[in-house]
Amino acid sequence: MTDSADAPQSRRSRKRVHYGEGREALLNAAVRVVARGGLRRLTYRAVAEEAGVTHGLVVHHFGSRDALIEETLAHTIRTSLNTSALEPGTGKVADFSSGVSEMVTADPDKQAFQYELLLESRRRPELLPQIRALYDEYFDATRRELNRMLPAGADRALARLVFAALDGLVLHQLVLGEPEVTDAAIEELRTLLRLLDADGGGTRDADA
Repeated sequence: MTDSADAPQSRRSRKRVHYGEGREALLNAAVRVVARGGLRRLTYRAVAEEAGVTHGLVVHHFGSRDALIEETLAHTIRTSLNTSALEPGTGKVADFSSGVSEMVTADPDKQAFQYELLLESRRRPELLPQIRALYDEYFDATRRELNRMLPAGADRALARLVFAALDGLVLHQLVLGEPEVTDAAIEELRTLLRLLDADGGGTRDADA
């Protein structure tokens, strides 16, 4: 009687973990699974265990592992800029990329997932369009904010250069920690942007 009473209670507890959140809870669970164990660890059962639901629910929502991977990547594209500091919208150099180190500290799994999928797209070209879409969002947000800050605006090359610096800092913090190093480097980047602002420089052709 003890065994039969305990088992249903355990199952009921697991099912309540993300009750009502449904598909999004599974996508967030997939992000965490990949961040911790790499793409090779992404299985229906691993996602179900992480989300606290049954294996069958994951199968019901996604149907195949490839669909789970692609939809999880699409989910990160939809949500990534919501927590990004790339585009505060103020046009003030002092505000640019503020909070990047805090973003990495608060949600390292999302960052790790994106880097995992970035490398995986070299082996699986079918993922590349979504990876491009993700990075195009980042490039565009960076360029819009630079256009607000710099009198002459920013071309694509400058926007990519600035974003590449930030992307590298995020990766370094994800691996090495040291958020204070990230903050110091971003302040140096702001110093360079202020020089462009003072010179009225920044780019040559806003439509380039």
